[in-house]
Amino acid sequence: MIAAVEGYAVAGGMELALWCDMRVMDESAVMGIFCRRFGVPLIDGGTFRLPALIGLSRAMDLILTGREIKAKEALEWGLANRVCDTGSAVGRAVSLAMEISKFPQMCMKTDRASAYYGAYSATSFEDALKAEWNRGKPVVEAEAIHGAGRFVSGVGRHGSYNLQKVQNDKDGENQ
Repeated sequence: MIAAVEGYAVAGGMELALWCDMRVMDESAVMGIFCRRFGVPLIDGGTFRLPALIGLSRAMDLILTGREIKAKEALEWGLANRVCDTGSAVGRAVSLAMEISKFPQMCMKTDRASAYYGAYSATSFEDALKAEWNRGKPVVEAEAIHGAGRFVSGVGRHGSYNLQKVQNDKDGENQ
């Protein structure tokens, strides 16, 4: 899920953006915990997701002060993943989603699930590694062997990775 932030994403709007895997902000966008100013608590996971995303110290800066954070600073802090021209966040988010959709999906979804498990649920590093391994085993047969073979044949070397060819290859296999 990719958030496209144009204008203000504050309080609950910021919490919704935190639910997403990535955030694309236009250069004039602003985020913040403005509800602080009115005595309204964060109740949509912001007190959990924000520190996990940008670290406790920076999260406390935003949570306690209720100040705004503009796109450039949000990018520097890791709150935003991309900053684009004003008014183009939706288009950039859709373009990013299209790029991502061309990758082998089982592998990507498995790695995403493992990353979230490791960040939020794992009880130890060993637990995270075990979960990653168990999730990854089915992907090896389904996608990794074919993908590794494509790499050995030269796809991806020296930065020449044709995503359209990946999609065409996938389409050909599915027919």
